[in-house]
Amino acid sequence: MMNCEEAQQICTKNQYKEASWREKFGLILHLFICKTCGAFSRKNTKLTRLCDQASLHTLSESDKKQMKKVIQRQE
Repeated sequence: MMNCEEAQQICTKNQYKEASWREKFGLILHLFICKTCGAFSRKNTKLTRLCDQASLHTLSESDKKQMKKVIQRQE
């Protein structure tokens, strides 16, 4: 049986479609027993949906490099 820390890591992997079937099965068993991790899973799923709906975007690599140069010049 997995512990809560492992379950939380697999829960996050599962939301990004990175968990194996074995990890998913172990997570289901753990969530059946552990109500705390079940609550974590529901909140994590909700947060992921909200971020998807917000259409969040990250900076391009070139923009990141440019910002880094500006910050280094200011130091």
